[in-house]
Amino acid sequence: MLTVYIDLKSPYAFVALKPTLALEAELGAAFDWRPLTLDIPSFLGSAEKRQGQVIHSEGRSPNTWRFIHYAYMDARRYAQRQGLILKGTEKIWDSSLAGIALLWVNLHARHRLAHYLVSVFTPFWQRELNIEDIAVLEACLQSAGVPHEGFRDFVEGPGRVQHDALMTQARDDGIFGVPTYVLDDQLYFGREHLPYLRWRLAGQRGPAPDIAYDPDGNVPC
Repeated sequence: MLTVYIDLKSPYAFVALKPTLALEAELGAAFDWRPLTLDIPSFLGSAEKRQGQVIHSEGRSPNTWRFIHYAYMDARRYAQRQGLILKGTEKIWDSSLAGIALLWVNLHARHRLAHYLVSVFTPFWQRELNIEDIAVLEACLQSAGVPHEGFRDFVEGPGRVQHDALMTQARDDGIFGVPTYVLDDQLYFGREHLPYLRWRLAGQRGPAPDIAYDPDGNVPC
C-alpha cells in the first residue's frame, strides 16, 4: 500500500496530482491519501499580496524570496505542460478544512476521491476557491458526487481530531513536505520518485528506473 501525503496549498502537490492519480488508476490500486497541512510561516515566513503586490511580509529574507519565486516558476512550467493553470496564491491559506474533507471522502465515498481532489485543486490554483469557507468545501464535495450531509459536524468533531492526530503522527514519522510517498516505511519526497514507486508496486520487472521528472506528468514504464 502506498501512502500519499498532500496539501492543497502546495504547488508541487498540485503538479504531482495528475501523475499520482494516473498511477493509482493504472495499478487498479487504492492509495492511502492523507492530508498534511503545512505550517508555511514556520519555515518560509509569511506574506500577503494584493493585485500581485506584496503588502505585508514577515520572516522572509531575500534568499527565501528567491527560493519561493523559483519554486513557483518551476511548478508553473510543469503545470503548463499538463494543460493546467497555476497562479501564485496571494496569502498563506489554512488548508485544514480541505484536508478534513479528504478524510471525509475516504470514509464516505472513497471511489469519488479523484473527483474530489480535482474539484478542489484545479479551481484553487486558478484563485477561484476560498478553501477556508466550509460552505465552499461542501459545494466541492457535492460537485464531486460525495455526500456532504453531516460534514459540518465532522469538521467540528471527529474530523478535526483525526486531522490533528495525523499531523502529529506525520511529524513524528519525519514527514516534512508534500508530496510525500511512503512505501514499506520508506519516505520518498517529490513526484520524481513516481517511476521508481511504479516499478516497486508493479513487481520490480526489469532494471529500476532512474529518479526523474516527466514534463507532461506521466509515469513512464
